[in-house]
Amino acid sequence: MNRICLIGNLTRDPEASTIPSGIKVCKFTIAVNRSFSNADGTRQADFIPVVCWRNSAENCAKFLKKGSKVGVTGSLQIRTFDAQDGTKRYVAEVQADEVQFLSTKNDSDSQDYGGGFDDVQTLPEATQAKKIETLKPIADDGDLPF
Repeated sequence: MNRICLIGNLTRDPEASTIPSGIKVCKFTIAVNRSFSNADGTRQADFIPVVCWRNSAENCAKFLKKGSKVGVTGSLQIRTFDAQDGTKRYVAEVQADEVQFLSTKNDSDSQDYGGGFDDVQTLPEATQAKKIETLKPIADDGDLPF
């Protein structure tokens, strides 16, 4: 089974192109944080190239930019090519089946408050009241069929 799921941020703007057969392709690299710190306490990241095709490629080129957070599912592909110096080179990249946009268009302009319930106390008062209102339990309605 060859399946990969990643969440990370784009390291630069995506590169979109069209191959001679007319199919759209989009390439970008995402930085994925490791789940542990190294000996001096700094967190490291892996930089993973991603390739997507057709409609997904068009959407990624249109809506993603450097710093965008994405979730990618797909398969790992190892391909080879001959370099100009005559050596054989290997490239590992993710062939994306699905790309989920996890940051909104305005995330770069506004503060990210996260999506969890634990962070309610850290929100500004107006946002805190709005978020708490969404957490109120639903009243019991005897007319519901379940």
